[in-house]
Amino acid sequence: MPLQTPQKIFVCIMAVLLPMLPVCARNANWFHADSSTVVSLLTCAPGSIIYELEGHAALRVRQADGTDITVNWGLFDFKKPNFVYRFVKGETDYMAGAYPTAYFLREYIVTGRRVTQYDLLLTQEQKAAILKAVEENVRPENAVYRYNYVRENCATAILDHIERATGHPLVMPERPSDLADATTFRNAMRHYHRNYPWYQFGIDLALGHGLDAPIDSRELAFAPAALAAMAPEITSDGKRVFADGVALTPGEPEGTACGPTPWWLTPIAAGTAVALLALALSVRDILLRRLSRWFDSIFYLLLGLAGCVITFLVFVSTHYAASPNWLLLWINPLCLVIAVCIWFKRTYKALAVVQWLNLAGIAVYLALAAFGPLQPNSAFFLFLTADAARALTFLIIPSNVFSKKA
Repeated sequence: MPLQTPQKIFVCIMAVLLPMLPVCARNANWFHADSSTVVSLLTCAPGSIIYELEGHAALRVRQADGTDITVNWGLFDFKKPNFVYRFVKGETDYMAGAYPTAYFLREYIVTGRRVTQYDLLLTQEQKAAILKAVEENVRPENAVYRYNYVRENCATAILDHIERATGHPLVMPERPSDLADATTFRNAMRHYHRNYPWYQFGIDLALGHGLDAPIDSRELAFAPAALAAMAPEITSDGKRVFADGVALTPGEPEGTACGPTPWWLTPIAAGTAVALLALALSVRDILLRRLSRWFDSIFYLLLGLAGCVITFLVFVSTHYAASPNWLLLWINPLCLVIAVCIWFKRTYKALAVVQWLNLAGIAVYLALAAFGPLQPNSAFFLFLTADAARALTFLIIPSNVFSKKA
């Protein structure tokens, strides 16, 4: 559901205020525990913005004197110097902060997203241990942490605190039926990003083989929406950890994510169009003994630029699972050489070598996809088909007609 103007204004205001709220945590004794203290997991339904698609999680603390705060590990500051570059490089720093629960819930009321509460079924000593650790966590000198999309986030922080407080690993239930295929981080993301195909296409392009390793239910809980589905059945030392969920705000359980993208606006549609055009031009070029250099120049320029981004992520970025990325076998900076040199006859021999290397890379990638653990985006095969068609066309056309224009 798209945000209306008042909702956008509220979200913008909260985006400015929330990074300042952790200061409140050190000005009040919010983290003592007695027999009346209630500690709860809060899970928030997915939203329509890409970083909201897996939902959100936080920890609520209520005291007998009416104190009611929420600890949020999902705070970040857009105004931090070089935020975009650091985000791309994988050096995004998030913050843990505590502030009144009313502020936390207000955002979700305005945006129509359900917040569900699961009280922790722990002893007073265990709750005290959690709150002591959380109090240390939100201190200014400890509040900032290096965010990791699947290993260090709002959901994993809460589960880690619970495990340390209880002294026992959490025993997770089987995956929910709608997440039966979420056996890897990539497949879990595809489930939550199913209506955002270009976003998932970008993730599949940028992040490599590490996302394809098998994961268990504990690792699946990186997604707060998955944690919400499993919470009532999670146990520790044979005992339930969470009570049944209670909705605190109105909204549908599935959240407010946008509906399906029209098929003609998906990567599959774009890849199909590019592949068909490349095949048609290849047939024409071979029959007419010409070379459609305008197409090759644009196509390989785009592949080369994408290859530069992937190369940066593999060799410079610290993003989880950025390396290895086997897409570099055929989407790499060498494609820029083709894009430029395709216009010069004297570069034919060098380009022939590059295209043979390109075809070899394509063959290895296909073998890894067919017999290895890779889980490529389906649209990749369409762009790969276009690449292979143009490479073969270049090698088939005799060098003495290389200078002819399409």
